Amino acid sequence: MAMKIKKGDQVIVITGRDKGKTGDVIKAMPKENKVIVSGINMVKRHTKPSQESAGGIISKEHPIHVSNVALIDPKSGKATRVGIKVEQDGTKVRIAKKSGEVIGK
Repeated sequence: MAMKIKKGDQVIVITGRDKGKTGDVIKAMPKENKVIVSGINMVKRHTKPSQESAGGIISKEHPIHVSNVALIDPKSGKATRVGIKVEQDGTKVRIAKKSGEVIGK
């Protein structure tokens, strides 16, 4: 089944150690059912020095399962599920289930 959360969406973490935090989706990985959210699920990476970087301990975002995040309703600012609606001209748009508001473009 296709993921309903896409790159650039504003999401809130609904479970786990970062519960309640919000951020933008940086990358969506539909094959693994995971997303990378800015500032969420941070891990420390010990890197060796190279020509590009000095090395040391770097914090970076790690993937989080898509079931652990929910889209933020554009109207109320709370977590909502995503539905798909077919417009009059036949195009599909994503809608927020709570408010019925169209998400994204």
